[in-house]
Amino acid sequence: MPAEFTRIRLDLGYDGTDFAGWAKQPGLRTVQEVLESAAHQTFGYQGDPIRLTVAGRTDAGVHAEAQVAHLDLTPERVERMRRARTSDGNPEPDVAHALLRRINGVLGLHSDVWLHSARVVDAGFNARFSALSRSYRYRIADAQAWKDPLSRRTTLWYPRPLSLEVLDRTAASLVGLHDFAGFCRPRVGATTIRNLTDFRWRRDTDGVLIAELSADAFCHSMVRSLVGVCIAMSVESLPADAIAGLLQATKRGHSNGFATAPAHGLSLTNVEYPEDSLLAARAELTRQRRESTTPMPGEPGY
Repeated sequence: MPAEFTRIRLDLGYDGTDFAGWAKQPGLRTVQEVLESAAHQTFGYQGDPIRLTVAGRTDAGVHAEAQVAHLDLTPERVERMRRARTSDGNPEPDVAHALLRRINGVLGLHSDVWLHSARVVDAGFNARFSALSRSYRYRIADAQAWKDPLSRRTTLWYPRPLSLEVLDRTAASLVGLHDFAGFCRPRVGATTIRNLTDFRWRRDTDGVLIAELSADAFCHSMVRSLVGVCIAMSVESLPADAIAGLLQATKRGHSNGFATAPAHGLSLTNVEYPEDSLLAARAELTRQRRESTTPMPGEPGY
């Protein structure tokens, strides 16, 4: 980032139902495309298009309660936000707040993507590379659970009963530093080694099964594959010793014996960062891992 630019951190959420994922794709509606377009409109479509860097590139249909992104503003755009006024004519509290209000204004009330907060951050902050961990939640209303139509967009309705004990036991067996190639869609040059630090299941008061997962990073489709294998173990479509073999698999395939869980039950719930003084160092370390030809634990993926 050029020294004269100002970096803004954005904290946001979205209902992923009607998005083809985060990343821009020709002819498709994505979260990145909607937000970048709204930001560019804020400045009257003048100047270069604004680009967002995100913590986790969610797939089509996946939701986010606590996504993080950043963008960089030129001095001219910063000055324009400094001159901005609130609806009652008073000066905006700061540049980031002015930008947030205007982007949300373009998005409109009842938008399926919304900025929760914005703040100026040090140039060393990188939404993607500075992150220490990402956390996700998956919701399943099985045959034992109350099925609420109001939450159907964020909850998988599963027709059979599932065993909380088996789900949680399977999850516990997957925690740790492993090569998760058997649970990921491959990407050329990317490692599938990940440190899954937490994976557990519980039932809420309505009987809905809820999985909570955290890792340094997740590779493509990994979370939904992990949920899928838990379901398969619960309905006994996999043998009891299947997990050890899956952790030795070199790729994800139909022969692995389980289906990837649908996207709509999944939400990104948290992205953790180090203290400000360590942000730049963390980003540099992560970049080095991604550029290495040798797979290294902790390489970010989505």
